Amino acid sequence: MNLDLTTRYYGNELGVWIVGVAVGVAVFIALYAARRALGRRLRTAEASRSGWAGAAYDSVIRGGTWLPIILVCAIYAATYFLDLSHALDTLVDRVVVIALLAQGALWSTRFVAVAIRDYAHKRRAIDPSSASGIHIVSVVARGVLYAIAALLILDNLGIDITALVAGLGIGGIAVALAAQNILGDLFSSLSIVLDKPFEAGDFVTFGAEMGTIERIGIKTTRIRSITGEEIVVSNSDLLAARIRNYRRMNERRGQFLLGVEYGTPVDKLERIPSILRDIIDRHPNTRFDRAHFKAYGDFSLNYETVYYVNSREYRTYMDTAQDINLAVYRAFAEEGIAFAFPTQTLHLVEQTGAPPPS
Repeated sequence: MNLDLTTRYYGNELGVWIVGVAVGVAVFIALYAARRALGRRLRTAEASRSGWAGAAYDSVIRGGTWLPIILVCAIYAATYFLDLSHALDTLVDRVVVIALLAQGALWSTRFVAVAIRDYAHKRRAIDPSSASGIHIVSVVARGVLYAIAALLILDNLGIDITALVAGLGIGGIAVALAAQNILGDLFSSLSIVLDKPFEAGDFVTFGAEMGTIERIGIKTTRIRSITGEEIVVSNSDLLAARIRNYRRMNERRGQFLLGVEYGTPVDKLERIPSILRDIIDRHPNTRFDRAHFKAYGDFSLNYETVYYVNSREYRTYMDTAQDINLAVYRAFAEEGIAFAFPTQTLHLVEQTGAPPPS
């Protein structure tokens, strides 16, 4: 049986149909094989499972490359050799573009979600206080990408999206004005999560308040004060205040003033800075900075001493200050140096020839 390749079916010769089908099958097999090869390579390369390569693996392979997308690309390659009507050719082009946009949206949203998750793990941001903020970042990013993909699909279908975009913009402004306080706290929460001025467990002071961060929410932050009650502060108000984070310090600065009596011998006055230095240097948790005869007081000769405690824990700082104060007291007692205390001297002058009291 002789096969006539010049026989026309639906406006194309049989030979052209055979070529088109062969090209479509070849493209399908090539794309499917490439997807599987890429998946095996990324799956076996354990080092590439982190960072951008890991995000690419999760988005392209684990996130799913639609089999229909490969089929659509194969059909498009096959129709490239066929003479189709204008309506059918336009339909094929639109289907291909819509399919590619949908697949691109799926890839990009999955990639963004995985990238944000990996970033959060590296920065140790996934904890009970900041997981909600990370989730909000992921949801907002994916929503924006899906919205862009939907607008492009509508534009590809011939729908005028200018009025739609303008309406969305006006509606967005209205919503933003109505919920500006909530949105302000939301963006403050995202700022806390990304910039990380503090984390759960940090001891902070802001304004006249102080306490330990317990939970960072979407709108508010919970702080346990040193007196036991819970302080609830909006995120925007908290970021607007000047925050002191004591957990981030590596050491604490200690400073004290002491006064000795007027009349203390000069040689002992000269020895006081070295005595103070020896006491601080002998302590295992301290680093000496300076000790000076600072000023003449109303009733004392004043010395100022500065040192650093090699710990951020307040209890350790107070224990160290107590040890130093007791050591100074003992050393001054051994040296015969007296601490000054407020005194007042009255000079009585006898006046002669004064009139008798009435």
